[in-house]
Amino acid sequence: MSQGRMATGNGSSVTEFVLLGLTQEPELQLPLFFLFLGIYVVSTLGNLGLIVLIGLNPSLHTPMYYFLFHLSFVDLCYSVIIPKMLVGFIKQNIISYAECMAQAFFFCFFAIDECYILTSMACDRYVAICKPLLYKVIMSHQVCLMMAVAVYAMDYFGAMTHTGCMLRLTFCDSNVINHYMCDIPPLLQLSCTSTSISEMVVFIVVGINVILPSLTIFISYTLILSSISIHSTGSRSKAFSTCISHIIAVSLFFGALAFMYLKPSSKSVGQDKVSTVFYTIVGPMMNPFIYSLKNKDVHIALRKTLRKRILS
Repeated sequence: MSQGRMATGNGSSVTEFVLLGLTQEPELQLPLFFLFLGIYVVSTLGNLGLIVLIGLNPSLHTPMYYFLFHLSFVDLCYSVIIPKMLVGFIKQNIISYAECMAQAFFFCFFAIDECYILTSMACDRYVAICKPLLYKVIMSHQVCLMMAVAVYAMDYFGAMTHTGCMLRLTFCDSNVINHYMCDIPPLLQLSCTSTSISEMVVFIVVGINVILPSLTIFISYTLILSSISIHSTGSRSKAFSTCISHIIAVSLFFGALAFMYLKPSSKSVGQDKVSTVFYTIVGPMMNPFIYSLKNKDVHIALRKTLRKRILS
């Protein structure tokens, strides 16, 4: 087992980590390798396909699909975690200290990004259903652009806060991470210095970035439900159908995220790994299907795009 270290004035510091992966059971290594390889292919093709489809079709250049474009981009970036994970099913998975911190930064960045993109999509649905006459004014191109810039700014601040806490820690007793990626909880468990401040910062930052978006989404859908309740059955059905896919995506993502971080530290590493799989791998794979399977606009745009390619 690798024990990469670097001499310092106060002792020794780890220069590389060993990722144990999702499981250490030999009989599960090969089946899980092919399972997650398939997920990686499906996730990459699904999100990349949705990005290209939205980009090529002017009919999808609306606020709803603008945010869906960004969501697919985030999910596509999430999928780069899988190749490193696949290595662990074949051989010892070693990652340098610098690579580990970079992975932690981008993981936090895209996780927070997804929180606020999903929130932006809920706000868009609220305006579209409750303020239809003012929709184009409220959700103008400039407003959507400002919302996207604000989202990425908050992502950067949150990711830098988390990564800064990780950089303050000293790792000197072990370099074995019982996980398939450099996530915050397993890194905190490895530290040989006090983690109380880092744990408090993580709880506060994650709490803000989960509770605030969740509350905003809850209020948006409460107002939507109260608004459509006064309309006809057909109008209610149509309005609800435009929201159900988003509600499913939100439930999967925020449920797994809250279970992972908004709880006391525990020794149940297996549960933590499964929870992480849901919002880093399963969710990004499912989102393209959740938003497109029953979406008539996407179906029409896809048929038009395929027809153009065939005729050309």
